[in-house]
Amino acid sequence: MPHASNTMAQNSTNIPFYRDIRFLKVFFQILFLIGLILLAGFLYSNMLHGLRRQNLPLDLSFLSSEAGFGISEGIDYDPSDSYLKAFWVGVVNTVKISIIGIIFATVFGFIFGIARLSSNWLIRNIAAIYVEIFRNIPLLLQIFFWAALTRALPMVTNSITISDSIVLNVRGIYLPTLERTPEFNTWLSYLFAGIILAIIVVFVLAAFRRFGRFSEVHHTDRPSFISDIIFGAKWAAAPTFLIVAIAGLFLTSEPPFVVNRPELQGFNYVGGMNFTPEFSALLIGLTVYTSAFIAEVVRSGIQAVVKGQREAARAVGLKESQVLRLIVIPQSIPIIVPPLTSQYLNLAKNSSLATAIGYPELLHIGHTMMNQTGQSIPIFGMIMASYLIMSLTTSAFMNWYNYRITRIGRSS
Repeated sequence: MPHASNTMAQNSTNIPFYRDIRFLKVFFQILFLIGLILLAGFLYSNMLHGLRRQNLPLDLSFLSSEAGFGISEGIDYDPSDSYLKAFWVGVVNTVKISIIGIIFATVFGFIFGIARLSSNWLIRNIAAIYVEIFRNIPLLLQIFFWAALTRALPMVTNSITISDSIVLNVRGIYLPTLERTPEFNTWLSYLFAGIILAIIVVFVLAAFRRFGRFSEVHHTDRPSFISDIIFGAKWAAAPTFLIVAIAGLFLTSEPPFVVNRPELQGFNYVGGMNFTPEFSALLIGLTVYTSAFIAEVVRSGIQAVVKGQREAARAVGLKESQVLRLIVIPQSIPIIVPPLTSQYLNLAKNSSLATAIGYPELLHIGHTMMNQTGQSIPIFGMIMASYLIMSLTTSAFMNWYNYRITRIGRSS
């Protein structure tokens, strides 16, 4: 046997390097990378040559120039501001519609996902119809439909008013807001005092639980002080803070905030918060379309929980709502979160369809900048980088949340 192994080792050392499989693996990988680099260099030089012929330098100096075009909605902006400020307005508008859309789509998705498993025939089938309709109609077509519907609302003088607070007309949806009063800063001091008092109560309760209630337990068998603090925070922090915050509302000389309702002044409504028809149509379209997919994610996640868990919960006397809230949903969340992340990313990227109805999001403003400057490649690069950053940020947050709930589930 030693002689055979020595012979094999000697034969392996006599193999030429160009026939050695280990060398060939590394060689072809390096050759492939060199080919990619050469191809990228060729495309880049060809792009630079084409831009030189059109007298368009590849730089971002144009961002400091005056934009010269208006934007219908968004943060404070003036046409005399720079292209960079205009682009930032598009980023903010995209983030705004994405965050609000994600919140509404999640709420509706969970409602209809749970409703699809209801024992009530009517509720179950209404949820199924909702999912099948909005999931199978193209999103762009839905956005056009909602845009047409918002434009079909009555004129300002014939506005639809709900509870003297919500107004619907052709110029958008008006909602009430909370407006601060001079006593708001005084109320903030009560909130700060509530936080301090809550921290004190948590530590006092943790100390009492550790050294008073469990004084007869051997030291090595006691829970850690961190677990005592978590126990105190869970049961005492929120009630203490809320008590002080509510007391502050009554102790201030006037309410810290008042309801600012939209009111008709002249030919338009002022006050409150206004969602333009374009924003409303886009928000409704993204919400109902994405919530239909989220509903299926929620339904499949709930059904993935072992039936024995439900049966055991019912056996100890829990109601059906308690079984769902305390047993099923907490176990289904780790299953739901990964595909839910994909739906959040799809919603943020689908917001670029808003350019079809004139909502000034990232792609819409980018197109206007391209038409005025001719700098299509840098602007497209900025748009893609912006979407990439938003997507990676969303993925990182959801991955952190998934890791956290999975770790908690394992530790419990």
